[in-house]
Amino acid sequence: MAKLLQPPPKFLPSEWLIANKNQYHRAEAQRSRSERLVAESQRLVDEVDKSTRRSQSDVNKKLEQRLEEIRFWKKELDGKLEQLVHEIEDLLSYKIRLEKALESFKEPLHITERCLEYREKRVGIDLVHDVVEQELLKEAEIIRGVMALLTRTLEETLEQIRLNRSAKYHLEKDLKDKFVALTIDDICFSLNNNSPNIRYSENVMRIEPNSVSLEDWLDFSNTNVEKADKQRNNSLTLKALVDRILSQTASDLRKQCDVVNTAFENGLKETKDARDKLAVHLAKVMEEIASQEKNIAVLEKAILDQEAPAKVAHTRLGTRTHRPNVELCRDMAQYRLIKEIEGNLGPGSNRAERAEFPTACPAGGDPCKREYHLYRRGALYADAHVHPAARWGRPQRLGRGPPPRCCLLRE
Repeated sequence: MAKLLQPPPKFLPSEWLIANKNQYHRAEAQRSRSERLVAESQRLVDEVDKSTRRSQSDVNKKLEQRLEEIRFWKKELDGKLEQLVHEIEDLLSYKIRLEKALESFKEPLHITERCLEYREKRVGIDLVHDVVEQELLKEAEIIRGVMALLTRTLEETLEQIRLNRSAKYHLEKDLKDKFVALTIDDICFSLNNNSPNIRYSENVMRIEPNSVSLEDWLDFSNTNVEKADKQRNNSLTLKALVDRILSQTASDLRKQCDVVNTAFENGLKETKDARDKLAVHLAKVMEEIASQEKNIAVLEKAILDQEAPAKVAHTRLGTRTHRPNVELCRDMAQYRLIKEIEGNLGPGSNRAERAEFPTACPAGGDPCKREYHLYRRGALYADAHVHPAARWGRPQRLGRGPPPRCCLLRE
C-alpha cells in the first residue's frame, strides 16, 4: 500500500531534453514526409491533367482526321455514284435505240420476203434463179444476221444495266453508312468538358463483334469504288460498241438495198429488152400470118379458077379413051393433056396445104412463142410493178415516172 502511494519517478533534465529533441525530430520527419506527399500529389494532379488534356487533344485530332477521311471517301463515292447514274440513264436510252432498231428491221425483212414470194409466181422459163433473187436472198440473210446481232447486243445492254444498278446499290448503301458515321463522329468531335450531355456509360470499352479493322474499312470502300469504275468503263465500251453496230448495220443494209435496187433495174432492163424483141418478132410473125392468109385465099381462088380447065382436060382424056383399036394411041396430045393435069392441079393443091400449115402455128412454126411472150410480159409486170410497189411501200402507177429510191432503214 505504501508502494502504491509513491510519487511517479522523476527524470533528469538531460533526459527531458533528449525526449524533446526526439519529439522534434519525429515531427520534422512527419512534416517533411507530408510535404513530399503534398508535392507528389500536386505533381500527379498536374501530370494527370496534362495527360488528360493531351489525350483529349489527340482524340480530337484523330476524330478530325477521321472526319476528313470519311468526307474524302464520301466525296469519292458521290462522284462515282453520279457517274454511274449517268451511265445507267445513257444505257437506258441505248436500250430504247436498240429496241427501235430491232423493230425497224422487221418491215424490211417482211418486204424482202414478200418480194421473194412475188417472184415465185413467175411462170415458165422466167422462173429463173437470177441476180435479183440472189441479192434478195442475201438481203434477207443480212437482215436476219443484223437482227440476231442486235438481239445479242440488247441482252448485253440489259445485263450491263443490271450490273450498274447493283454497283449503284452498294454505293448508295456505303454512302448512307458514311453519312451516319460522319454525323456521329461530328457530334463526338464537338463534345468537350463543359458539354451538358456527357455521362458515364457501361461497357463502352468492349469491342463490338461486328466491328471491322481500318484496313477492312478501307478495302470495303475501295472495292465499291473499283467496282463502280469497272462497270462505268464497261458501259463506255458497250456504248461505243452499240454506236458502231448501229452505224455499220445501217450502212451494210443501205449498200445491200442499193445493190438489190440496181439488180432490179438491170433485170427490168433485160426483161424489157427481151419483151420488146419478142414483140417485134411477134409483129413480124403476125404480118407473115396475114400474108399467108392472103396467099391461101389467092391459091384457093386459083384452084377454083383451074377447075374448068381441069374438067376440060379430064373430059378430053376420058373421051379419048373411047377411041377404037389402034387409034387408041399415046400421041402428043395424050401426053400434053396428062402433063396439063399434073402441072396445074397437083402443085396448086400442095401449095395451098403448105400455106395453111403456118397459120396453125402463130409464131412462125413455134406454137410456144406467143405463150412465151405472155410469160415474159407477166414477169416484167411482176418485177416492174409488184416488187417496186412492195419495196417502196406504195403501188406504182403507170406513166407517172420512176418511183423514189427504196429506203429500208428508219433514222
